[in-house]
Amino acid sequence: MTPTTQSTLSYFKWAFIVTVVGLLLGGYLGWEMTGTVSGTATIFFICAVLAVLEISLSFDNAIVNANKLKDMTPEWQHRFLTWGILIAVFGMRIVFPLLIVVIAANVGPWTAMVMAATEPDRYAQIMHDAHLPIAAFGGTFLMMVGLSFFFDHEKDVHWVRWFEEKIATYSSIKGIEIAFVLIIMLIFTRIISNSTNPDLGPEAANVFFTSAIWGLLTFLLVEVLGGILDRSQQMLEGAAKGGFGAFLYLEVLDASFSFDGVIGAFALTSNLFIIAIGLGIGAMYVRSMTIMLVEKGTLAEYRYLEHGAFYAILILAVIMYTQSLVHIPEVITGLGGATLIGIALWSSIRYNRQEKAREAGAAHGAKV
Repeated sequence: MTPTTQSTLSYFKWAFIVTVVGLLLGGYLGWEMTGTVSGTATIFFICAVLAVLEISLSFDNAIVNANKLKDMTPEWQHRFLTWGILIAVFGMRIVFPLLIVVIAANVGPWTAMVMAATEPDRYAQIMHDAHLPIAAFGGTFLMMVGLSFFFDHEKDVHWVRWFEEKIATYSSIKGIEIAFVLIIMLIFTRIISNSTNPDLGPEAANVFFTSAIWGLLTFLLVEVLGGILDRSQQMLEGAAKGGFGAFLYLEVLDASFSFDGVIGAFALTSNLFIIAIGLGIGAMYVRSMTIMLVEKGTLAEYRYLEHGAFYAILILAVIMYTQSLVHIPEVITGLGGATLIGIALWSSIRYNRQEKAREAGAAHGAKV
């Protein structure tokens, strides 16, 4: 896709519109629930905080989306940025929390919806109890995503050179990232099993390990299925790249990124509808950032931006694993990822300046 000259703010037009509508909805919901100005202001504030939380947790999500989208056909790019984002907003922010309660409490979807509206504390407790398997599944999937970026023998751009070059020398060993993840899984399973925490122990360790295995299998199945689907599409459509297989990969990836935000949101409020409004606003900014990164060619312009995103993914995966043992505030998670991406951006800008200075010096030397 050819980079455009469209202004940066124009990409966020719909995100701004959804922000205004969402915050007004939050204010209305607050008034209906409390009937007081202070109660309305509190819920309005929670919606805004949830939106900021989602944005801070999703910088790396937007960059990884853009990295995958740049190789997809315009048709599949459009499909992901419309239907894919709708699935991410409504599926992960509304259906996913409901599905957890449906499975955990063994109730029907309508009962779960009624519980969310009338028994928010009970609903939040069920979500809290489901945190361990979600952290294991999402952490494993994201760990595989991050390691696959670094264990790539074709990768020739290195940011943290001493570390990434060392990893690249082992990238030709088949399944090395899988072996690494399995070792981490076994270590955490043993720690959880031997823990004196009453919420942990052998039973919790079994839940963690089973969920982590499913996270690993999901990554491998999506990779295999995506490869088969895209290869079939290429055979049918010639040079077409990144079809349904890439779409499926991005959907599962978005879901894994959303786990932390959805679970973390229940620390602020147990009301599903407030969570849906706040995280939905944040998800629209992720969509806007993704489109901007693809259309403006930002990833090509800032060579280390991807690296920062994938380091942030690895850190998020480790945090999700660690949260099976201790609680880590979502603020730390969000700021950690955003800081890494900021450092990567700064490194990219510094590299570009050095390259321009080098080219100017070479041109001056040639004239002399």
